[in-house]
Amino acid sequence: MITVNPLEVDGIFFTAIVVELPKTNLLIISNEVGYIMCAALDVDILNEKLADRQVVAGRAVGVRTIDELLHAPLQKITDASKQYGWEEGMIGKDALIRIS
Repeated sequence: MITVNPLEVDGIFFTAIVVELPKTNLLIISNEVGYIMCAALDVDILNEKLADRQVVAGRAVGVRTIDELLHAPLQKITDASKQYGWEEGMIGKDALIRIS
């Protein structure tokens, strides 16, 4: 099942996407600038093979729900996300606010 819902974070709206897969879930919170996601995101591919696209994205590890993704530290971020002040270890919610 795929669930897509609006998500309000400190008065700012994002899109929350949950893809239920066997034994795991794919979690994404996005807007028109960038996104954060569970560990299924391959940041190295975005930085190395797709660098010309300047994708703004961050990955959190060990999250099972959208709420956990909001409150988890970003374990890895793309180089392009640094222009918005993102840093590894910052909380997902804080990163999202910076791209609003």
